Amino acid sequence: MGIEIPDKTYFRIGEISKILGVEPYVVRYWETEFRTVRPIRTKSEQRLYRRKDLEALALIKKLLYQDRFTIAGAKKKLQEMNREPQDVAQPGEECREKLRSIKRELKAIRDLLS
Repeated sequence: MGIEIPDKTYFRIGEISKILGVEPYVVRYWETEFRTVRPIRTKSEQRLYRRKDLEALALIKKLLYQDRFTIAGAKKKLQEMNREPQDVAQPGEECREKLRSIKRELKAIRDLLS
């Protein structure tokens, strides 16, 4: 994504906006639209973003500004991306079954040639 994230535990909204290159009100809007961004609040109600929040915001910025998704499209894409790890197990099983089938066919060919 081309964004260098400093090695810190918490970031204030001003730091986030400088790192991402967007105005603070944009960060606050994205926070209301995307559930993946949930900063903690101090006693004075100041937002403190964690590294995972910053990474999520960077991904949201990429989807919206570079990939040209709408807000709804970006939400849908993030949901798909969150579901991918669960779906990865199924193609692996399909591949193993296909390899077993190929192995059986190769053994049958070997037996014919023997």
